[in-house]
Amino acid sequence: MNEPALLVILLNFSVIGLLPRVFFRVDGRLGPRWWAMALPFFLCPALLVGAYLTRLDPITPGAWTRLLAPVSVVFGVASVALIFFTLGTHRIPIALWQQDNDVPEHIVTYGAYGRIRHPFFAAFLLAFLAALALFPHWATVAFLTYAVAGLSVTAAQEERRLSASEFGTEYQAYIAHTGRFLPRLTARAAGTEAPA
Repeated sequence: MNEPALLVILLNFSVIGLLPRVFFRVDGRLGPRWWAMALPFFLCPALLVGAYLTRLDPITPGAWTRLLAPVSVVFGVASVALIFFTLGTHRIPIALWQQDNDVPEHIVTYGAYGRIRHPFFAAFLLAFLAALALFPHWATVAFLTYAVAGLSVTAAQEERRLSASEFGTEYQAYIAHTGRFLPRLTARAAGTEAPA
């Protein structure tokens, strides 16, 4: 396993792991749904370290693995960059996902949210893609699949909550022009300019 690429991916997951401490509001206790969603964020880096220490073989030929290492670095760096871009977009911390009493105070449709409704989640998925590129294995495929499913469910819940809030009309217009995890390149989101 490529050691510099492994370091980038581990740093990427460390940045993700620090977000609840340095940015997100935790309103109440972290319940079972939060822990179920967070589980792959702990297990995937542990798998990578374990695979490195035990020299576990990936499911791809060695030549492919060497070619995929730089791809993993690109995904990892892109994930961290998107996290910091998203952090810079916010003026106040937002509630940590899977918090039942999360009531929106406003919606953000500019900066990192200009084309993607869930840039934090997109950054998290990039981290799992980076892990898969670094260590193509059935376990990393499973972690990526679990993360995609869990973050999709969580994003849909958040979108329903925002659509039912006092900002529902504005949010529905925003949804029409933005992608959930990937940008819609053909449409410019309404209200993407940062407020003065």
